[in-house]
Formats: sequence, C-alpha cells, structure tokens
Amino acid sequence: MPANDRKPSSKAQPASDAIDTGLIADLAKLLNKSDLSEIEVQKGDLRIKLARTLMAAPVAHAVHVPAPVASAVPAPSAAPMPGPGTGKIDASHPGAVASPMVGTAYRRPSPDAKAFVEVGSTVKAGEKILLIEAMKTFNEIVAPRAGTVTAVLVEDGQPVEFGEALIVIE
Repeated sequence: MPANDRKPSSKAQPASDAIDTGLIADLAKLLNKSDLSEIEVQKGDLRIKLARTLMAAPVAHAVHVPAPVASAVPAPSAAPMPGPGTGKIDASHPGAVASPMVGTAYRRPSPDAKAFVEVGSTVKAGEKILLIEAMKTFNEIVAPRAGTVTAVLVEDGQPVEFGEALIVIE
C-alpha cells in the first residue's frame, strides 16, 4: 500500500514536540495552591509559562465623623447660616462651592495646621479653600470667585459626595 493511501490510526501517537497537557494541569494546580502569581518551566526548546492576576481583597476603612459644631463667628448675612455638617444648604445655593468628586474633605493642610478658611474669611478667586483626598491623591479645591466665606458645611476628615455643598462664598 502506498504511503498516501494509509488509513489514520485509531490511536494517536504523541509527537516529540507535542505539549504535555498533564504537565500544564499540574503546574496550574501548583499555581492555585501557592501564593505564586507566575510559574515558568523550560525543557529543551519547550517553554511553558503560566501566570495569574492576583486581585486585592477589598479593605474596609473606619471613618470617624465628628459631631457637627456650630461656628463661633456669626455669618454677616441677616439669617444665620447652618454650621458644618448640617446639610441645610445644597449645591444649588448661589454661593455654594460644590465638591467636584467623592472623597474625604480636609479643611487644613495637616492635622496640626490652621484651617485654610473659616466663616468670615475673605478669599480671592483661585485661593485654596479645602483639600479632597480621593484614591490616595490630595486634590486642591479653590475658590471659584472672590468673596467672604459665610458658611463652612464640612468638618475636617468628613466624607463628601460629588456635588455636595462644601463652603458658601458670598
């Protein structure tokens, strides 16, 4: 019988360059059982590399939110403005400075420093009034206009939402 007329064998013979799927399965099991993120094996011209992406587990953070404290300096307007954290002024107020992101608001550059602004402070447009920490980055919040701070609506270290009123400048 000529070579091209042969019928295929029912039993496949492993070729010398065939990949050993059993070895790959064993390596995958070893990778899953260990704290390794990658295994590489080389034998002659054959090189096998297995890798996995490790996902960090979510971490819960405890946040201490201090009780609201009324401001000691009265607002210059006729009607008294609410103190920090009362939430009675929303971002639609004409003088409100809204949070541009979700994060943690800080009224001072460091725990032992004085606050950037207080009720009654006069600010210039572009002057730093707060910091918002989001994803380990401190973002400066600047005054959008010049004026007098009539209300500070957040406490130092308070979580804030996007669009939440932070300070009122009139």
